Amino acid sequence: MMKTIALIAHDRKKQEMLKFAQDHSEILMQYSLVATATTGRILNENTQLKVQPYLSGPMGGDLQIGARIAAQEIDLVIFLRDPLMAQPHEPDITALLRVCDVHNIPVATNEGCAHLLLKALAQMNG
Repeated sequence: MMKTIALIAHDRKKQEMLKFAQDHSEILMQYSLVATATTGRILNENTQLKVQPYLSGPMGGDLQIGARIAAQEIDLVIFLRDPLMAQPHEPDITALLRVCDVHNIPVATNEGCAHLLLKALAQMNG
């Protein structure tokens, strides 16, 4: 069964996520990809990756992804967070990170960690 990776990025991190996805597209194309709405749209429009978008984070997208994690349908989360900007849906973000911890799902909240996780995935599958 194909592993699924969730891709999420706060507004000020969307271009960073796009560049990250472009730089790692060879690895990412081997997985099923899901994302919150705007991140998914940006990736679908600007890469060859096929990304299933959910709602935007503030509209419940983080919770939709969290539900898939709880159902053991997501294997890894890359969530490029903006640590310098307060988010109006912070409780949803906290819930998403908590469900990752509860279900032992690897989660990267910055590009450095995301790179290491994808490198490890590539080595495991290569």
